[in-house]
Amino acid sequence: MTQTGGGNRRCIVVLGTGGTIAGRAGSANDNIGYAAAQVGVSELIDGIDAPEGVELVSEQVSQIDSKDMSFAVWRGLAERCAHWLRSPEVAGIVITHGTDTLEETAFFLHSILSAVKPVVVTCAMRPATALAPDGPQNMRDAMAVAAMPGARGVVAVCAGTIHGAADVRKVHTYRLDAFGSGDAGPLGYVEEGALRMQRDWPAVVAGAGHRFERMIAAAVPWPRVEILTSHAESSGRLIDALLRERASGVDEPVRGLVLAATGNGTLHHALREAALRAQNHGVRVLRATRCAEGRILSKAEESLPDAGSLTPVKARIALMLELLADDERRGT
Repeated sequence: MTQTGGGNRRCIVVLGTGGTIAGRAGSANDNIGYAAAQVGVSELIDGIDAPEGVELVSEQVSQIDSKDMSFAVWRGLAERCAHWLRSPEVAGIVITHGTDTLEETAFFLHSILSAVKPVVVTCAMRPATALAPDGPQNMRDAMAVAAMPGARGVVAVCAGTIHGAADVRKVHTYRLDAFGSGDAGPLGYVEEGALRMQRDWPAVVAGAGHRFERMIAAAVPWPRVEILTSHAESSGRLIDALLRERASGVDEPVRGLVLAATGNGTLHHALREAALRAQNHGVRVLRATRCAEGRILSKAEESLPDAGSLTPVKARIALMLELLADDERRGT
């Protein structure tokens, strides 16, 4: 653990997980041919001034390319967030993260932490070695959010924009302003260290603390949930293969399916028929839309439930948590 400053002032804890923000390339002109997760978090914050009256504490939780995010890293990250949130000296937490799975990590933490203080996930689209890296400014903006009195909840900060964890999604492969919040719009903006809010801070999710105790502290097995996409000429073969595997008695059978559906939650007829077979065999099925914006408007006669405005990757996390709650009700 690295600490700067002294005295008993307020602290911001910066948790490093890797990603492009910690990446190195062979040339300052190369923004895509880099190796992610090479620079330690203590080095990342070196030279970045903390908000006035605030100390910085850094801790390396993991050092990975976020495309390789795992349950093990999520568990460790949630444990460290919960630890630091309990400290009265901690004003907020900043997490440095890769962009690829940032929305998943943010939504997971939003669903499982009682974040009455701000937990700010930030990132970069250019490596630390770039001619004009965006990571330092993103971290500075994230620290401004973490230090703001009254701020709360899990949010993401990128390119001067504050996104709620329930809404944030990656919308561009390359540009610095790579994230959006869909129809909900951003929570606000960071402008020269000052916040201009457009909406209220996210509320703490009901039951989040209990989910933490169940999933993290008790270290229960995480249910296997797969994502399949509906598209032209879809078939049910993959679902049927998963059902055969489930019937064979494998150690980790599929327990849930998220279907990335077209439009307003529609599915190719062959995929839908297979999904209904899976549901009849005890597999939980949830439809989420492939569309970048909008939500599924439910129909009364629909037999496959939908995820509303959640993206497929967030719907997977929500379904995983629902399955854990089912296990608890059954005492398993």
